[in-house]
Amino acid sequence: MTPAERRAFVRDHRTAIFGYNRVADGPAMSIVYYVLDADDSILVSTMGARSKARAVTRNPNVSMCVLDEKWPPTYLQVYCHAEIDRDEERTVDLMMAIAGVMAGEPLDPSVRGLVAQGAKAEDRVVLKLRPYATFETPPRHVHAESDINPSLTHWTSSSLPWADDTHTA
Repeated sequence: MTPAERRAFVRDHRTAIFGYNRVADGPAMSIVYYVLDADDSILVSTMGARSKARAVTRNPNVSMCVLDEKWPPTYLQVYCHAEIDRDEERTVDLMMAIAGVMAGEPLDPSVRGLVAQGAKAEDRVVLKLRPYATFETPPRHVHAESDINPSLTHWTSSSLPWADDTHTA
């Protein structure tokens, strides 16, 4: 995938597995909805008291495994530097956008007040993830027995930078 294709993959999908380091035990993973901001930042909504927000406070290096939601699955791993944005208006904007993604269409502005109440009650925050690298494993799917032939090959994966010289945010 080219850098433009990787950005398009992230832009064209809506769910990901959010990965972060825990204080103890192994890494944690959580399925999230997200939106891609105009500056290529990935935006995730969470409660300020949840582990995702606490983990970002400890260590801003996180990952997102963006899923295509079709079978057989394809994915793109995105490595990011995260920060917490506590601005109430941006939090409500994001919650409206993500609820629209979940619903399959933008929410009517008339529900904004209810969304704002929910954001305040849940102490919602925005996790702003700034991608710096991706990791791709090109899929090699077997759809039928006839797919198992000499052309079914695998190779090692590679880490690739998120941006390139031809992209401007």
